[in-house]
Amino acid sequence: MATQYEIRGTNAKEISASVERGVADGSLPPGSALPPVRALAERLGVSPGTVAASYKELRGRGIVLTRGRGGTVVAEAPAVASRRPPKVPAGLRDLAGGHPDPVFLPDAAPSVWVSPGARSHRASPRLPRLEELTRAWYERDGVPSGDVTFAHSALDCVARLLSVELRPGDAVAMEDPGYHHLLDLVSALGLRSVPVAVDDEGIRPDALRAAVRAGVRAVICGPRSQNPYGGCFSAQRRDALVEVLAEAPDVLVIENDHAAEIAGVPLHSLTAGGLTRWAQVRTVTKYLGTDLRWAAMACDAVTLARHDGRLLLTSGWVSHALQETVVSLLTDPAAQDLVRQANAAYTLRRRTLLDELARHGIAAHGASGLNVWVPVRDEAAVVNGLRSSGWWVAAGARFRLAAGPGVRVTAAELPPSEAGRFAADFAAALGERQATYGG
Repeated sequence: MATQYEIRGTNAKEISASVERGVADGSLPPGSALPPVRALAERLGVSPGTVAASYKELRGRGIVLTRGRGGTVVAEAPAVASRRPPKVPAGLRDLAGGHPDPVFLPDAAPSVWVSPGARSHRASPRLPRLEELTRAWYERDGVPSGDVTFAHSALDCVARLLSVELRPGDAVAMEDPGYHHLLDLVSALGLRSVPVAVDDEGIRPDALRAAVRAGVRAVICGPRSQNPYGGCFSAQRRDALVEVLAEAPDVLVIENDHAAEIAGVPLHSLTAGGLTRWAQVRTVTKYLGTDLRWAAMACDAVTLARHDGRLLLTSGWVSHALQETVVSLLTDPAAQDLVRQANAAYTLRRRTLLDELARHGIAAHGASGLNVWVPVRDEAAVVNGLRSSGWWVAAGARFRLAAGPGVRVTAAELPPSEAGRFAADFAAALGERQATYGG
């Protein structure tokens, strides 16, 4: 569509900024056609090369795209629901959801006292007792705890960080395969995902180096319990990644340690490597209660100020009643005993599943956490084959950017006594090509 918005500027930077302002305020909605390079150059009294340079910058940041003879147009708004999981068919065992086993979750949170009256907690958003527990939690694992804060969930925290640090079109290094909600979030914020390959030790240094040199502004990664692959940083991998990140001290590194207490492995965090800009986010939903929408974040001082400044302008604080509940569960011996039981059980279930799949010649990955990733050639064939045997697993498409196909199996809800039958059914779904499919 043609546009009446008047683009201004005398150099490439000013022209790009003018277009971006038009996009931001709605004067240039998605699909709006920008003037041809020579026409705009003539109108502004600049060289065609100057306009071409501004359009190139805008394309690189995802704000516009070129459609050949269709010219340059404003990019469409990102889709935000393209990776939603399908509904679990009735009568199937659900091994697709990534959920914890309810048997290891506390039956009910202890009663908490709710402050009376109508008043704001903006002046004291964090309960001192919970802040104290949070600092000790991080310090136990070697994460610097000088600056900590709270959010409503890991995704809430990451969204706030990205929105205050980056602009639409900026690039973010994302694990591939990676957590589908994070992939959706980056897209919804108008940012570009740069895929970074992972293995059993987490993101690969060579892939991260390529992303850093391509100009990413942020990196989001899981130091353990990587979802869906299950990778976890070793000390050697952590050191290699810190060396890569030293090339770009202004890049914000966000670690999502979402299953800290039930990962089954120790933490080797990038945050202990002297990074300039960093944050580590933790939640309790996987082992204290799926409805406990609370997250903790340790970070550098600049990141803290930017995060809390935006939080102050929006929700203001995390409910003190919720914080009291988290304190109660973190200090309740029975709840903490369940967490220890869960950690041991999930480790056993994951390893048993891997061993049973290996007995059938099926290679799989799951060094930590709740899930196992199985590379396959045809995701739909495997999902449908297992469905016919009564199992429901997650097709890998919604977790992938450029990685090869696979399926995710949530081992947390598969007792060892059933792992052998599941592995046999998996092999049957692969048929005669099981070794090729599983490799």
